[in-house]
Amino acid sequence: KIEKAKPMKCGTFGATSLQQRYLATGDFGGNLNIWNLEAPEIPVYSVKGHKEIINSIDGVGGLGIGEGAPEIVTGSRDGTVKVWDPRQKDTPVANMEPVEGESKRDCWTVAFGNAYNQEERVVCAGYDNGDIKLFDLKTMSLRWETNIKNGVCSVEFDRKDVNMNKLVATSLEGKFHVFDMRTQHPTKGFASVSEKAQKSTIWQVRHLPQNRDIFMTSGGAGSLHLWKYEYPAQRSKKDSEGAEMGVAGSVSLLQNVTLSTQPISSLDWSPDKKGLCVCGAFDQTVRVLIVTKLNKV
Repeated sequence: KIEKAKPMKCGTFGATSLQQRYLATGDFGGNLNIWNLEAPEIPVYSVKGHKEIINSIDGVGGLGIGEGAPEIVTGSRDGTVKVWDPRQKDTPVANMEPVEGESKRDCWTVAFGNAYNQEERVVCAGYDNGDIKLFDLKTMSLRWETNIKNGVCSVEFDRKDVNMNKLVATSLEGKFHVFDMRTQHPTKGFASVSEKAQKSTIWQVRHLPQNRDIFMTSGGAGSLHLWKYEYPAQRSKKDSEGAEMGVAGSVSLLQNVTLSTQPISSLDWSPDKKGLCVCGAFDQTVRVLIVTKLNKV
């Protein structure tokens, strides 16, 4: 048990090796710290990354997940999304901020994806006004954007370390959207299917590490929902002008359970034991769960 002066909002092990197990955290003061849990007195890396609270953090290139440099992405209430390489002091390797004249939006969620070789890598960010933006770190440009008309609470690619396949975004109003990221149409972007899961906020989405077509959503009503994505017969088709466009599949509910009277705000699966997961809720309880029969779906 370690206690620090500043409250922390988010954390990840994603940019570290299994041997080091360094924990990167974002706090309410906008600071990014990386901690060696064996000697946690002073962070091994520290930077005042943002002017306001860091809402969300993700890591890639560590734990054997994703090719390329070990990098950390942070999203903040100050409207910026920054990518950090712990080997580079003080300055981010990428900084995505509102263009001049554009109002800053509270960034609630960030996620890495497409890290299947040394060069390719994207960051997806979701904002309080429903904006979803996909930044291409190879070309340092905005590759795609859309709006789901409601605050984006969580985004996650089904795998970080493959060619972009699917992206799930969850919202404040209990809806989630699954985007097929294989085919990007020049004007229509990515095909998607949406599902009204529940009446309350969907705080988080997490894909099963052993099967990327199964994912869990955690809700404001203290419930967990387990979903399966079914691909269409053909994932792409040609439009009237001959351009390739994606075709969305369908989503089915496998199981759901209510565990708490309070929102379940965070969830993670075990990469080793299929079906083992842990969740944290506003009732200050950490629950360890096992989902069975996953090999039969």
